Amino acid sequence: MPSYDFALILSRPLYEDELDPLFGRTHGAVTVSIISEPQHADRPGNASCSWPGPTLAAAIMEVVEHVENSAPGVHVAQVEADPLLTIRDIAERVGRSLDSVRHAITGSRGAGGFPSSEMSTAGHRLWRWSKVAAYYGLDDPQLVEAKPTVQAINGWLALRDVVPDVAPAAEEVTSALSLVIPHVA
Repeated sequence: MPSYDFALILSRPLYEDELDPLFGRTHGAVTVSIISEPQHADRPGNASCSWPGPTLAAAIMEVVEHVENSAPGVHVAQVEADPLLTIRDIAERVGRSLDSVRHAITGSRGAGGFPSSEMSTAGHRLWRWSKVAAYYGLDDPQLVEAKPTVQAINGWLALRDVVPDVAPAAEEVTSALSLVIPHVA
């Protein structure tokens, strides 16, 4: 069974005392943002993981359930399945040395045109995997599955927040996606 990398945007970060239930459900496989002061609860939180599943949709829905059942009042608002990577992550995924990737980024080797970093945190730049994979000419079947799956699940999450009585159950969304993803991905 494959493992899928994805992140969830949460309605708020988790409090430290909410970590034990999540750890118990996920055996520590889900990393979340935490807060200790209630005044910080008005900003979004996040959760990220590499989770096994028969499909990306099944993996995402399982983690959504774990996160929401672990912390009362926390709702998943959005999902992202095109991870941001460090230089080290890129080197591992593309099977090259750190120096080779650094030279590609600076343009001192290779064809040039390495994708721009998406963001920089604490002096470390992060690149979107789909852009890096395209640069190296890599076909990642998980990225092909990710685009329509994430679009559908984000639509479901929005519908669930706006008109919860109309939104289908998570299992129905997963089942529907498993029928169509092989044909659209």
